[in-house]
Amino acid sequence: MSAQPHELANVSSPVLDRNLRSIRVALTVPQDREAFDAGLRLTLDEVRATLDLGKLNEFIHTWWLIAHDSIHDPAGRERMYAHAAQVQDLADHGQAVPRGDRTWRELLAERGVQA
Repeated sequence: MSAQPHELANVSSPVLDRNLRSIRVALTVPQDREAFDAGLRLTLDEVRATLDLGKLNEFIHTWWLIAHDSIHDPAGRERMYAHAAQVQDLADHGQAVPRGDRTWRELLAERGVQA
């Protein structure tokens, strides 16, 4: 994929279309773009095998939500990946993995999502 996140740099509040190109362009964190590309390949393979476009629709919806998060809080996305790497390092070394002190509902509410 050749679209890059800087293409949204001059847009103050982008309206994100629900299409693969727009979603990928909106992904500001390299790990998101890598996961998107890998996930898209797997999803398209599954669609070819099953002829079930529902899988592609689900993929687009999920990544559309992630892209919105990426647009509105790129630093938060970076922190998430840094934290995930720290937790993975602890697990790889057999150390206790810290548990969060908030529920999913609380975390989503912080982002304005009603669960």
